[in-house]
Amino acid sequence: MIRFLILSAVMAAAGGAQEAAPAPAGAGELLQIRHVYLLPMANGLDQFLANHLTRQGLLQVVADPAKADAILTDRLGKPFERKLDELYPQPKPPEEIPAKEEDAEPRPSTAMDLKVTPVDQPTTFGRGKGTVFLVHRGSRAVVWSTYERPRRTMPDELDRTAKRIAGELARAIRQAGKAQK
Repeated sequence: MIRFLILSAVMAAAGGAQEAAPAPAGAGELLQIRHVYLLPMANGLDQFLANHLTRQGLLQVVADPAKADAILTDRLGKPFERKLDELYPQPKPPEEIPAKEEDAEPRPSTAMDLKVTPVDQPTTFGRGKGTVFLVHRGSRAVVWSTYERPRRTMPDELDRTAKRIAGELARAIRQAGKAQK
């Protein structure tokens, strides 16, 4: 009997916590996104996603990354960061011109002057294995993600997977809108 009362109390508390749950992280940024640029995805999933996002009227898919509020990708990590830097280069700060020292002698190079470039460690975080990320262009934060792995790479299956992904995104946008009210 005591176990039943404790279990009932825990379930009631959990039910009340669900109603008062705060808005998901990134909800505000998710609602700001109107235009999305899709990076190439495994097996051409990006093409099917563009179709469903456009058909559902969720987001405007743009071909020019400069017009995008966010990027939709199936990969994160250093290669993705380099691609973002390529698409959206950061303005370089003005270079300071060093003062010329006429008395400075050229220094002989030594073995200690070697510059070793760090090797990028491969990451397994999103390798086109079914996870799709929506990354806000300005903050570069992942504001939404889902896991929908196609069972096969046949076009019909990729289309169904893209439809499910677009549906998940639509639900997330609706939930973010309700949380903002």
